Amino acid sequence: MSSTEINVSQLGTARDDFETDSENWPPNVKAAHDKPSPTSAHLGLELLAVDKARGIVEMAFNASDSLCNKWGGIQGGNVAAMLDDAMAFAIGLNLDWGQISPTLELKVSMLAPARPGRLYAVGQVVRRGRSVGFVEGLLYDDTGQLLATSSSTANFVTLKKRDK
Repeated sequence: MSSTEINVSQLGTARDDFETDSENWPPNVKAAHDKPSPTSAHLGLELLAVDKARGIVEMAFNASDSLCNKWGGIQGGNVAAMLDDAMAFAIGLNLDWGQISPTLELKVSMLAPARPGRLYAVGQVVRRGRSVGFVEGLLYDDTGQLLATSSSTANFVTLKKRDK
């Protein structure tokens, strides 16, 4: 997945195999969308479209000033968190109910400063094995400029039911 610029107006639109209606998303992705984690909510996450068959998600972040460093750019850890969300949702498209995919390793390359406003991320599964998956992510500004790239390795874990 390599693209220095994209037309961000296409993200989140119904095309090819992309599904924009959250009612048709996989149950675990729909559940995470309907009740985001506190961190995802703080980042301003908005899931736009999913392509389950190809393992791709498109999302936006409404990045507020509270994510910035003292020079006005989005702090690098917040950029990494946005990309981690994009990759987690992508790998989550094909997990079984009750499975999670903790990140084992994460690499982020910052290419240009991210500023407050609407940012767009694309996450895509590169390879999925039985217990480990490899994912990539891209982060763009609202003009389509590529701001950061990422890659991640995730482990698949089945949660155990708690005894009451």
